[in-house]
Amino acid sequence: MSGVRVLVGTRKGAFILKSDGRREKWDVTGPHFAGWEIYHLKGSPADPNRLYASQTSGWFGQIIQRSSDGGKTWETPGGEKMPEPGSMPAGESNKFVYDATPETGKPLSTHQWYDGKPHPWEFKRVWHLEPSLTDPNTVYAGVEDAALFRSTDGGQTWQELAGLRGHGTGPRWQPGAGGMCLHTILLDPSDPGRIFIAISAAGAFRTDDTGKTWRPINRGLKSQYIPDPNAEVGHCVHRIAMHPSRPGVLFMQKHWDVMRSDDAGESWREVSGNLPTDFGFPIDVHAHEPDTIYVVPIKSDSEHFPPDGKLRVYRSRTGGNEWEALTKGLPQRDCYVNVLRDAMAVDSLDKCGVYFGTTGGQVYASADAGDNWAPIVRDLPAVLSVEVQTLP
Repeated sequence: MSGVRVLVGTRKGAFILKSDGRREKWDVTGPHFAGWEIYHLKGSPADPNRLYASQTSGWFGQIIQRSSDGGKTWETPGGEKMPEPGSMPAGESNKFVYDATPETGKPLSTHQWYDGKPHPWEFKRVWHLEPSLTDPNTVYAGVEDAALFRSTDGGQTWQELAGLRGHGTGPRWQPGAGGMCLHTILLDPSDPGRIFIAISAAGAFRTDDTGKTWRPINRGLKSQYIPDPNAEVGHCVHRIAMHPSRPGVLFMQKHWDVMRSDDAGESWREVSGNLPTDFGFPIDVHAHEPDTIYVVPIKSDSEHFPPDGKLRVYRSRTGGNEWEALTKGLPQRDCYVNVLRDAMAVDSLDKCGVYFGTTGGQVYASADAGDNWAPIVRDLPAVLSVEVQTLP
């Protein structure tokens, strides 16, 4: 029977939850890298044993970790093995190389160019890791301040895809409340050259040539604090999702508004419909039903908790506009947690499983596409990310 591995990144370490296809009993391991912020933890679609983790500390900076045995042991690419959770990484590793001067010959940022010479640009953290669909050694990283990197040697060295910051709108990007983070990376399974990314608060962007050139894809987005109704950039996009069988259809949770595009981001329309509030962070798509989508509304951009203190996942089976509240097994009083943008995921078993984690340290799972929920682990540190691997 197939199984699942749920990868959970938290404020104080990573946890790995495993179950068989029934998804009734769970084995929990962790914390891996105890005491460190694990902003994102994700597995390779090309190799179920290959995992990548974004490990961050205010004292020691940003480190990428890699596992080749499903999380039993970890290594810092280019450094030494880390057999014990929480061990400090050793060796020189994780070399992130910025492209200071693209074809124009001009520096991309004053942060990395002074005294007439280029200098390394130290960024705060890696928000999102996206392994290649076909090669376990190729992985993309979105960082804060916003930039996109790619590694083709399993995370040992990283090269910036500089066309993103170099295409001209960069000076108009603004940080959202959480920073100017590149938090979403979507790889088109039907077109190896096409990648979608999202930046808070700049908007969504697309490349069709594997990252050489980029353009904004924000037509139809409206933002309260942007005077220009047709602004090319500046929109605070929280998350984008797609179904792999229909990569031209995108769903977006924005800073206010749930949006849909049917033309690979060329235009967007609102599908918030009857949601109690259209503010939230995560959005995801059912593994087998491309028009079934999930969001977790929160009250507002200043009150990051569920409306009325009721934790509700909302599901649309029509690709938006018509939404139903999914509440069975979720707390319906005095609940004031949040669900962050990378903290929801789905598995690909016959009865699609849906998972999300909260800032209160709970990870909830539904083995029947959201009809019934149960906590599979409680009392973790605040959950930053949830990803799922379906295992053979």
